[in-house]
Amino acid sequence: MNLLKNKIDFIALISVSMANPNGDPLNGNRPRTDYNGFGEISDVCVKRKIRNRMQDMGERIFVQSDERCDDGFGSLSERAGAVMGKIKDRDEYARLACETWTDVRSFGQVFAFESNEKKSDGKKADGVSVGARGPVSVHQAVSLSPVEINSIKITKSVNGNPKEKRGNDTMGDKHMVRFGLYRIRGAINVQLAEKTGFRQEDADLIRECLRTLFENDASSARPEGSMEVFRLYWWEHNCPSGQYSSAKVHRSLKIALKSGVEVPACPEDYDITLEELPGLACQIINGV
Repeated sequence: MNLLKNKIDFIALISVSMANPNGDPLNGNRPRTDYNGFGEISDVCVKRKIRNRMQDMGERIFVQSDERCDDGFGSLSERAGAVMGKIKDRDEYARLACETWTDVRSFGQVFAFESNEKKSDGKKADGVSVGARGPVSVHQAVSLSPVEINSIKITKSVNGNPKEKRGNDTMGDKHMVRFGLYRIRGAINVQLAEKTGFRQEDADLIRECLRTLFENDASSARPEGSMEVFRLYWWEHNCPSGQYSSAKVHRSLKIALKSGVEVPACPEDYDITLEELPGLACQIINGV
């Protein structure tokens, strides 16, 4: 087993064109923005896409979405119980979970499930409460400039069931970001990798998942080609704790609007420069 030996930092630049990268359910599913108008994609959304890509590559995933379930289990507790059985030792439980599921040894997981069994006195047996802290941390993505959101009205002209009486004037809304270049920051911690059994091969898998993040991800909100990984920056340090802090590494990528550009319409409207950090090389990978 080739465990991860050196710290890794990464940045992915995501291009969004006429798509809704991450709708906010508390705001009519409009694209997420902060109070200054900068677009946001939650870290949960990014990790969901990474998990989906892991599944596409044949990895076993614990946190599966319903439409991508590939093992027949309808809940996390069922999936955990089928593998763990009646293991009560916390360390053994966490070790087996990390060994079994790639996303658990990458991002970590909290296993907190009630038991359906009863003790001899008729009381409910103790459930499971085990936590595993993963080495891969991902920030929420934020656009490099404020984004313009377009909203259009759509109509429904087909009834969903015979009792519905809807005309073609039934209205709905669809929202999209006209253009945005988003930045995802992240890192992989060696000390936590040792605890979960995270391997160098797993780090290579994370890199490939980020490079191909939007393969098999098209939907009506994100049509094919509307979202892409523009560029991926990948730093592998030469020691477990890293030569530099993650904050300093992430700051070494400088991005600013080109002179004369007020409203960006493509990634080429930005000047992107990488400050060299002595002793630390950066692998620059273009997206799909």
